[in-house]
Amino acid sequence: MSRALPKYNKRRVTFIGGAAAVALSGTVIAGFALAGEGSKSDGTSARTLAGPGTITCPDVKSKLPAVPASAKAEVDRNLTLLNTQIQEANKRLVDTVGQGGPNFVQNAILGPLKDKRVSTVNRIATAIGRTAAKPQGLDSLAACTLNGAGTNAGGGAAGKPQAGSNAGNTGNAGNAGNAGNGGGAAGTITCPDVKSKLPAVPASAKAEVDRNLTLLNTQIQEANKRLVDTVGQGGPNFVQNAILGPLKDKRVSTVNRIATAIGRTAAKPQGLDSLAACTLTK
Repeated sequence: MSRALPKYNKRRVTFIGGAAAVALSGTVIAGFALAGEGSKSDGTSARTLAGPGTITCPDVKSKLPAVPASAKAEVDRNLTLLNTQIQEANKRLVDTVGQGGPNFVQNAILGPLKDKRVSTVNRIATAIGRTAAKPQGLDSLAACTLNGAGTNAGGGAAGKPQAGSNAGNTGNAGNAGNAGNGGGAAGTITCPDVKSKLPAVPASAKAEVDRNLTLLNTQIQEANKRLVDTVGQGGPNFVQNAILGPLKDKRVSTVNRIATAIGRTAAKPQGLDSLAACTLTK
């Protein structure tokens, strides 16, 4: 015949259960291990583990040619930045569990991470290319994937869209100079004009410059289309995180290519990065 536990025993069991819960929680936190580019000895991938999954990115360092001494500091700095970007993305996986819809991770974490990596590997290639053959195809290493148990699919409320915070029409991207405003009743993405800020473009660079100016327009059109396609998704910061942020990263890469093209045969324009950020206006 079983006997009821004395009161002090019940309290003791409760305390032990609480301690076990704390211990388990500590295990989860301790398990949030961060590792970055080239951290594995075989150099095949950069992996960062987090509770909701694992972001895996192609290794960049192992794909580089011999790095000239004059470029080493800049290359190392950007390889470190690639690590930081993965760490930040994995932190967001944890911080945003339950937010958004089924595409939240792709739109708000993996997409922006890819855009940041494109900018960073382009800077690496440019640094090497100043005194040696510029490596090609590093952009193919930019995309990362989410592996493991987590999808971060929103189990919670997606949040109410604020007026003008995630709506708009694609409209016209503007002229070839990239004043690019995608008109819309509920919101408009406005980006600084790049073409008007350029110096005289050498004939040898004109085709490449024009191609990238057109790309700037396309990027704005795509961003405005996303405003329409994602109405109601995410929280109040969704547009900044999933649309304006990635658009800025893409524009940084594009204006850097413009500056590099001009700089091959003339003075390289400086400060074009300051034209990369766009805004959402009503």
